[in-house]
Amino acid sequence: MKYLLKFLKPYTKESILGPLFKLIEASFELMIPLVVASIVSDGIGKGDNVHIFKMGAVMIALGLIGLICAVTAQFFAAKAATGFSSGLREEIFKNIQKRTYSQLETYGTGALITRITSDVNQLQTGVNLVLRLFLRSPFIVFGAVIMAFIVDVKGALVFVVCVPVLFVIVFAVLINSIPLYKRVQKALDKVTIKTRENLLGVRVLRAFNSQDEEREAFNKDIAEYKTIQLIAGRVGAIMNPATFLVVNAATLVVLYLGAKEVNLGIIEQGALIALINYMSQILVELIKLANLIITMTKSLACADRVSEMLKEDLDEVEYKELLDKVNSIEFKNVGFTYPNAGKESLSNISFKAKKGDIIGIIGGTGSGKTTLINVLCGFYSPTEGEVLINDKNLANEIKTGEVAKEGITRAVQNTMKNLIGIVPQTAVLFSGSIEDNLKWGKKDASEEDMINALKRAAAYDFVMEKEGQLKAIVQEGGKNFSGGQRQRLSIARAFVKEPEILILDDSTSALDYVTEKKVRAGIREIVGDSVCFIVSQRSASIMDADQIIVLEEGEMVGIGSHSELLEKCEVYKEIYKSQSFDEENEGKEGER
Repeated sequence: MKYLLKFLKPYTKESILGPLFKLIEASFELMIPLVVASIVSDGIGKGDNVHIFKMGAVMIALGLIGLICAVTAQFFAAKAATGFSSGLREEIFKNIQKRTYSQLETYGTGALITRITSDVNQLQTGVNLVLRLFLRSPFIVFGAVIMAFIVDVKGALVFVVCVPVLFVIVFAVLINSIPLYKRVQKALDKVTIKTRENLLGVRVLRAFNSQDEEREAFNKDIAEYKTIQLIAGRVGAIMNPATFLVVNAATLVVLYLGAKEVNLGIIEQGALIALINYMSQILVELIKLANLIITMTKSLACADRVSEMLKEDLDEVEYKELLDKVNSIEFKNVGFTYPNAGKESLSNISFKAKKGDIIGIIGGTGSGKTTLINVLCGFYSPTEGEVLINDKNLANEIKTGEVAKEGITRAVQNTMKNLIGIVPQTAVLFSGSIEDNLKWGKKDASEEDMINALKRAAAYDFVMEKEGQLKAIVQEGGKNFSGGQRQRLSIARAFVKEPEILILDDSTSALDYVTEKKVRAGIREIVGDSVCFIVSQRSASIMDADQIIVLEEGEMVGIGSHSELLEKCEVYKEIYKSQSFDEENEGKEGER
């Protein structure tokens, strides 16, 4: 939690004023039992109505001042807690954006969502309650003990015994609850992941009629979460009855001793009532403190999870932009293995591409096509060999002294991001307008730039038919477009950027033969000043490429032109022959 206190620093004034006004309120509250004692002893006991009304007015004034202080304290506490959570969420989001692919995979999407939502919400509640009650409750408890000594020393000795017992109970519950609530949040991660998977894959679930199986799996995760939550809840639930038992027992002792002293005339009835009131205040405050402790326990568990994530070294490596133009790209004996994977995904990949080249990459499912592209983009660092841009290994150029591998990966990725235009396997569109999505490629793109890109991506016709055209609404994830339309808009977004390196990762899989042919013609128009990589499982998509790389189980089993590979590469020949009949028929249907 100490690490997260820096997010509270901008709200230092509020963090001081909130507890301060609470202490002022508590001070007035501690005076009320004395006023009540005076009313009973000096007013009712002596039949002095004037004194009763006078002290009654004082009590009302103390209550009103306390109310104003409480509202003011609540305002400052809420402002500090909300500002704290806002700054923390922003920092977590920045942290997520900085992470490399491998670091994101370490946590998983569901766990990251839980941290930025549930964990931060719990921390916000914790900060709010701490600012309001963390000083107030102990202040009332110890203040009540001191005031009890002022009223009656013998009766106050009961308080001296009672309070330490209560604090032992509170801290015993605290120590046992923290690890339990950590387990609760981990179980919540699993529920979040399962929920997200079901929401994203709802169509697949229904297509395979797997609702019952997924419901059963979800219920299992919920049951685990419920079980751990119940265990943690039971431990926390011990606090209230235990404190009630101790305080009520102490109240009985005070009544017994006080009654004796009243009968003997040692103390007045008002003093006994004051002692009972102070004991009641201790009871009320300890209930509040018990709830605060439970909330703090949850918050500390969440704080550990968030701190662990934010403390990871994600500082940017200092570097300068080493290049703004790409003349050549070379892979030298590149190998790559995913974290915790037992087998290489890429092995001994070597090739060279120059400006103006179109490089086709083909292979079966799981052959390493997308992995090769991710290494090229700098999303992952190769575990063997090196990637050269303009005959330079960017990782070596950037590296200065001892720098963590992930820091180098981030620096390479940041250098490459301005050079690359990529169309990923899954077409991703963002809510907004078509224009907004196209400008992700180039923020200052003119309408003419966007129109040209749409034409090259064979998307112009359907965009112009939409209401609003470029201003047409795009729903979350592009749900109001078909799969082929989403792919073409994603391709147009990359075309708008006119990148140095253009990458199409199996991005025409939803297009028919005729439309794909138009897209390939658009690629030829812009490829003169860039290097283009086309990843596909269809030989027709890449047969016009200058070089074709054939992958099988992570290894490069062939490289060359279409005609060369038909002669020399059995894997490519098999792929081409298996697809040529279907592609020929598809082409004839398109011509009709």
